[in-house]
Amino acid sequence: MNLDVVKRLINNAREEGRYKLLEHEAYEVLRVYGLPLPNAGLAKDVEDAVELSEKIGYPVVLKVVSPDIVHKSDVGGVVIGLNNPSEVRNAFNMILKNVSMRTPNAKVYGILIQEMVPSGLEVIVGSTRDPTFGPLILFGLGGIFVEVLRDVSFRIVPLTHYDAETMISEIKSAKILEGYRGQAPRDKEALIDILIKLSKFVESVNEVKDVDLNPVMLYEVGKGAKIADARVILG
Repeated sequence: MNLDVVKRLINNAREEGRYKLLEHEAYEVLRVYGLPLPNAGLAKDVEDAVELSEKIGYPVVLKVVSPDIVHKSDVGGVVIGLNNPSEVRNAFNMILKNVSMRTPNAKVYGILIQEMVPSGLEVIVGSTRDPTFGPLILFGLGGIFVEVLRDVSFRIVPLTHYDAETMISEIKSAKILEGYRGQAPRDKEALIDILIKLSKFVESVNEVKDVDLNPVMLYEVGKGAKIADARVILG
């Protein structure tokens, strides 16, 4: 496990006065802990973007990388489903134009080129550092289940396999993971693996305050899971 990468990226953020890892930094840090992240890279210019897209494989997603932009889609900073170099070039230039018009003072580090993660059952995995209990792990299904119903479970770090298993089963909507109305059962072992690896990450890196893996696409049994978006906040 290359913890030097983790320390370097956190120190870089601190030196720049940032309390949030940039998206490509968050991916790099979490990848050290074996979490299933999309192939991605940071492009500084259009030719970088095309080269990375060819290397990653189409379709790709482009996202603006800026510590000053919280909701990328609100400023036209995200384009999905790009299938060739021409589309990548147009999207790259369009994102920069949108951002310069809508958030002219935002510092832009580049554009993240990311593989387009296949759709699956959307779940949310995260962590926060409680002043009394220390780091906690959160789990819930995505969409309305978290946003409206607040159907989530928590556990104190460190997590065992049993802890992860029970926190999955105790949410009210857990039956959806078993297969509902003709849907296939989901790969709970892949989800347990993510929960345990996130637990190890926040337990060993004290500088991390919050982690938000949202959404995590959970596939059929035996087909695993993949994180589509990740955010890491430093304390």
